[in-house]
Amino acid sequence: MKIVLSLFFVCSLLMLDFLCSSTSSSDKTLPLPNPPECPGCCETLKPYPDISADDLMKIKYYVKYTKFAQDYSGIGTFKIINKKVYTRTREWRRYRILLDKRSDVFDYKDMLVILDPENIKGVSVLSWTYLDPNKDQEIWLWLPSLRKIRRISQSESDDSFMGSEWTTEEVSTRKWEDETYTRLGDKKFDGYTSVFNNKTYYKNTECYVIEAKPKRKEWYYSKRISRLDKRFGGLIFDEVYDSAGRKCRVFLKEYKVWDNGCIPQIFLELVNLINGNITVVSLKEEDIKFNTGLKESFFIEKTLMQSKW
Repeated sequence: MKIVLSLFFVCSLLMLDFLCSSTSSSDKTLPLPNPPECPGCCETLKPYPDISADDLMKIKYYVKYTKFAQDYSGIGTFKIINKKVYTRTREWRRYRILLDKRSDVFDYKDMLVILDPENIKGVSVLSWTYLDPNKDQEIWLWLPSLRKIRRISQSESDDSFMGSEWTTEEVSTRKWEDETYTRLGDKKFDGYTSVFNNKTYYKNTECYVIEAKPKRKEWYYSKRISRLDKRFGGLIFDEVYDSAGRKCRVFLKEYKVWDNGCIPQIFLELVNLINGNITVVSLKEEDIKFNTGLKESFFIEKTLMQSKW
């Protein structure tokens, strides 16, 4: 059982940005731009003057789940670094199809596959996320060494997710409806210097500053202070405060804004300020593809079992 849980953690943590619950149909209340002139372009939502905190966070989730595109694929690496500088590295490929504009049931479907190291190559996770915010995700884990598929159930939302610095809620269950939002103003971001690569990100970037508080009482965090890039509404930096009001974790996200309207994420870093542990996800821009014609029929258990990665 410990081996199974460990393999599930490796795959699931990589899916941080796309195993979270759907934002539901509430994001459809925001106006979409005119259809793109080219088939390969993406439909982006743009912040507008005097936009509310609620609508800003809807755009944030729209960017996070790549809802500007029909589908997505990418190859990346994942590192967990503890305070003793011990590092675990994995290479992975992921696929996503966005269904919220063409289905009354599904929001999106995801598949993630481990490519390296060899001893866990082919371990895969398939997930289906529904438009109904009250319906749980369905998640399957394929273990090629055992030739078994296991259905995965979600654990307590405030638990550490399989030993990582993220909670289960942050990985798989948080919804737009779970928090209240307040605009704290507009401000230039001072920038953030990565603990992993010592690079400074987003210095003097114009941002919306949003305070997000959980609706649930006596929860594991008291608030988040989020900075959203004014150009496209994506979350670039998060400060998380624990139930005692202490800043306990910081989270960086780097994007590239493509000319065709697509906004891929290429680097993520989470630092636990209490224990010093770091989690890093990185993708090469040339390995990221949008609107390639992925079919919904690809996202089934049979694909996990038959495909050689």
